[in-house]
Amino acid sequence: MDLSPRQLILSLYGLYARAEANWLSVASLIALMADLGVDSAAVRASVSRLKKRGVLEAERRDGQAGYVLAPGTLALLREGDHRIWSQPRATAADGWLVVVFSVPESRRDQRHALRSQLARLGFGTAAPGVWIAPGTLYDETLGVLERQGLASYTEFFRGDYLGVGEVTGRVGEWWDLAAIAKEYDELLAAVASLQDVSRPGTTRGDADAFAAYVPMLTAWRRLPYLDPGLPIDALPRDWPGIEAASVFAARDRRLRKAAERHARRVVHG
Repeated sequence: MDLSPRQLILSLYGLYARAEANWLSVASLIALMADLGVDSAAVRASVSRLKKRGVLEAERRDGQAGYVLAPGTLALLREGDHRIWSQPRATAADGWLVVVFSVPESRRDQRHALRSQLARLGFGTAAPGVWIAPGTLYDETLGVLERQGLASYTEFFRGDYLGVGEVTGRVGEWWDLAAIAKEYDELLAAVASLQDVSRPGTTRGDADAFAAYVPMLTAWRRLPYLDPGLPIDALPRDWPGIEAASVFAARDRRLRKAAERHARRVVHG
């Protein structure tokens, strides 16, 4: 899995810092990243970039240097928890959520921010200025846009597809299904190549679980946004997302607690 240090750091904070009052010391972060094969120089450089982007904020505790997640990052991670671990998939009965928006030319930056947020949430494009997603995304979408001050530019509609032709063909136009399927296939191949973890509960077994689990979680957590729970009846046969979700869930059950035990040992010395 081709993962950047920044992606791994964000996973570590999402997985373990929130249980530590939203803080990790620099020393703990460097030690955890070393267990993932990332050297301290790359960690420090990545943390510096994350700080400049407003993702992390520096904070000293008990005389130790460390970082916390910025409030906006915390909110994003909380929203992501449901998608990452619940793997919700819509059905035809949920209908489709359609978002249209109008932003004055003088607020071009807001228009760009709105498009970026809808794309990040996994919306497809049905037509210029018309964005579509499974109906199950309404609450999450409204919450994100309200927090970003963008909801006032939008109108929301939810209902059935009544167009000419099968919805399956339309979904292939609204989303790049080939690209998403490739991401799923790559995840399945990467998970299959992970070292099998023996004897979880031992120090060595927990360390092996940590080294396998964090990269897997990091690779997985973007996929529920690329595929925002599209109804299976609207997708091609043998959609790899179904197998990928099953494989991730099985590995998550096997590795998560052992990986957490290792992280706690490192954080608490």
